[in-house]
Parts: sequence; C-alpha cells; structure tokens
Amino acid sequence: MSFYVNRFTGDARPHFAAWLKRGGRYEPMIRAKLRAAGLPEDLTYLALIESGYDPNAYSSAAAVGIWQLMTGTAQGTGLRVDWWIDERRDPVRATDGAIRFLGWLDQQFGSLFLAAAAYNGGPGRIARGLKRYADSLEGNSGDEAYFALAETDYLRAETRDYVPKLIAAAIVAKEPARYGFTDPVDPPLAYDSVSVGAAVPLSAVAKAAGLPLSVVRDLNFAVLRGMTPPKGRWWVRVPVGSAEGLDSLVDMLPKAERTAFKTITTKNSTTIKTLSSKYGITSRQFIWYNPTFKKSKSGQVAAGRTVLIPTAAALAGARDVPDPAIEKYGSSRRGATHVVKKGETLGGIAARYGTSVATLKKLNGLKATAIWPGQVLVVRSRGKKR
Repeated sequence: MSFYVNRFTGDARPHFAAWLKRGGRYEPMIRAKLRAAGLPEDLTYLALIESGYDPNAYSSAAAVGIWQLMTGTAQGTGLRVDWWIDERRDPVRATDGAIRFLGWLDQQFGSLFLAAAAYNGGPGRIARGLKRYADSLEGNSGDEAYFALAETDYLRAETRDYVPKLIAAAIVAKEPARYGFTDPVDPPLAYDSVSVGAAVPLSAVAKAAGLPLSVVRDLNFAVLRGMTPPKGRWWVRVPVGSAEGLDSLVDMLPKAERTAFKTITTKNSTTIKTLSSKYGITSRQFIWYNPTFKKSKSGQVAAGRTVLIPTAAALAGARDVPDPAIEKYGSSRRGATHVVKKGETLGGIAARYGTSVATLKKLNGLKATAIWPGQVLVVRSRGKKR
C-alpha cells in the first residue's frame, strides 16, 4: 500500500493531480449513488484507479468508460451498448451499472475486498481460488479471506495489488492537501434533460439552445454518431436551465439543420469508396451510419441496397470510436461474464454461450448447478475468443 502512496505522490503525481481535478466533476454524483445503494462511498476511488475518471477511457481489453466495463458485463447490468449508444461512456449510467455489478459481487463473495479483486481479475478466478485454497483459508472469511488468498501465488500481481492500490488512492485523495495536491478541482456535474425525437443531431440541439456543440457533446458521451438513435425518443442532456421549451425550438429549426441523414437506394452495384466520395464523406464515416458494412472486405455495395448518408449536422458531433461490440477475451482482465437473470438455469446459460455445464462449473468454482439472479458467472476464460 505504501508503494502506491509513494507512487501517486511521486512519479505519478502529474497524472494523479489530473485525476483528482476531473474527479471533482463526477465524485459527488458517484458518492450519492453509492450511498443510496448502501455501499461504501470510498468505492468511488475504484473509478479513479480504473480510468482517472475519464468517460472516454478505452483499455487494450476493450473495457470502456470511467468504470472500465466490458460490453457483456455492462449489458448484463442494464446499460445500453450498441452501435448508436454506449452508456459505458455516460458517467451517470455507467455508475449505475458498476454499482449494480459491485453489489452482485459483494453478495457473491461476502466481502468488498473480494468483490474489488473480482472486478479486476474476474469473479470466476476468485471463486476458483477460494475453492482451491479452501483448506488453507479455513477460518478466514470476508475481507480476511481476500488477504489470505492474496498471500498465495494464485492471483496475478495486478489483481493481488488491486485492493492495496485502491486503499492507497483513497488515503491520498481524501486528504489531497496533506500530500501537496492543492489545485482546484472541476465543478460537480450538473445538467437538465430534454426528450427529443429519433435521429436528431446533437448540433441541432446545441443550435436551438444557443450553445456551443462542444458543451452539449460533452454532456452526452454515450451518443456515438452525433445524433439520437434512429428509432425512438432520447433524453439529451443540456446545461441547467436550458431544457425548457427546447424540444419545440429544435422542431423550428430549418429541416437541413435537424436532419441527421438521408436514405438512398443504390441503382447499380457500386463500392463504399465510390459512394462516400460522391456524397463528400469518408469511407469510415459511411460505416458509422451503415454498420452492416463494417465487416465488408470487398467494400462492395450491391444494387438495390438502402444506405444512410450522414449530413454535416450529424457528422459535426460524431465520435470516432471502436466498435462497441468488441470484446477482446484474449487480453481481457475479466474474461466474458454473464449476469444471471431470474428464471435462468446453468444449462440454459451454457447452451447460449456454446459451452457445457461442467465447463461453467469449473470456470466459476461451483460445486452444484444452483445459481441465483444477480450472480456473475464467467462464461469464457481469458485466452479464449468467441
């Protein structure tokens, strides 16, 4: 633990200072949600060590957001993660998902230290470790079991050091002035929301509200393509005091400014490159609005295909981000997980993921087939790909 205190206040000081500054924006919201969920408020520092409170953080394992959630885990906690929306990038919604996930892990292992270790190294690995070392861990329960397990050579160094790193971050962040961190932090996140229709550019919302696009964009990190989803209404966040009557103001804008794309049907066989060039966009931007072509190797577009051509209004607020569906199991710290829902069985889950009950039991250290809603199961180990 002292190693990380010295690191945060030494070589890593500039980074830690930036994390503390950004934390001023999100920490009050996170603490309030943790408090409402009956969890220790100091779990906010998990987001600090995971991402430095960066909503756009993206790891080599394809974990995203301030809580560094994988797609499957996020979706299992109720977050929307698809081609148009990625709520892992939304600090508020991602916090809801992470708290739900941590609560389930705490319920599963009976210890927040074990839950934190499972958050980092995977619940299956922690479960198997507790089973493997059951004899030597006898008499240790809860947090004591974590420290006893950490003394073995079972956990990877990153997971073994995760809780000490979390504690060290809390020690420094709770008394920053004591360690020489005296710079002011960002003001707390505050916003109003307005419900707008489908496929409305964020730039249209900004213009109707008389705001810079950057302000609206930075309140809506989850919106990936610069527009609300193509189907259904969506709540767009705007600065406090900006929401009243904004939906009507958006509707009053010229059609060109509130249109995100036009739909065309190809008359002849063509290519993505040719179509993109014709409409003044790049091939990459074409893919942003036509995800069915994202895996196309030939780049061909057959005659009679209906495609979307984005407008400048949509492109102005679009984000160039990796495919949200990516889950790099081979390098993932957590493997692929599944959150058990009411009525599910181990056999049904095994069939869904193309594996066996015996494999699931082995991955998760289960002695029986009984499972319960909210339990987090590993369904693929690190090193295996879909």
